[in-house]
Amino acid sequence: MILKKPYIYYNKVFDDSFCKKVIDLGLSKLQDGQTSDKKDSANAEMTIAGADKTKEQLEKEGVLEKTFMRKSKIAWLREQWIYNSVLPFINDANKIAGWKWDFDTIEQAQFTRYTENEFYGWHADGNSDHLSVYNNSNSTMTGKVRKISVTINLVDGNEYEGGNLKFDFGPHAGINRFKEITEIRPKGSIVIFPSFTYHQVTPVTKGTRYSLVLWCIGKPWR
Repeated sequence: MILKKPYIYYNKVFDDSFCKKVIDLGLSKLQDGQTSDKKDSANAEMTIAGADKTKEQLEKEGVLEKTFMRKSKIAWLREQWIYNSVLPFINDANKIAGWKWDFDTIEQAQFTRYTENEFYGWHADGNSDHLSVYNNSNSTMTGKVRKISVTINLVDGNEYEGGNLKFDFGPHAGINRFKEITEIRPKGSIVIFPSFTYHQVTPVTKGTRYSLVLWCIGKPWR
């Protein structure tokens, strides 16, 4: 799908108190998180090596599985004040980008901590209806798909190196196919994008990156 605006961002819209509150809450619940990949952190180099390659190239080289690895710590947050703070930006982005996609629920927020050599390889949050449909005990989510993804940077970009959100807009984008979203490195910045967009978090090479991620879900695409 070719979009006129493949993502929308807002700089420094969440103040220090909001960011600190989320970080403190996330760290207090980090025991509920998980190490998403138990393989050696040296494989972070595989993510760097495959950053500008297509999924087809990685499959041919036999490194797709390693490139799609994830290494980080997470915790799940359900506090209503988080949703109240973020929803106005989601609604605004959905409108000004011209998407105007219907969604009726926002999943629980994911707090993520990336330390040195941690990363998230290429993936899509909602690649297709088949991959995104929920079989969840929560009846409000059953049969829904992810449509809009949200990432908030909770620390200033000078506190860590690497750790950039990076998009793959597909071969139709030509020389503009890959884009590192450095616009959200300032603390309190937010980016909103379609859940079907392939993206990664490049390896953190120094310091610690804290982020908050949310997904807007709704009925399957029609």
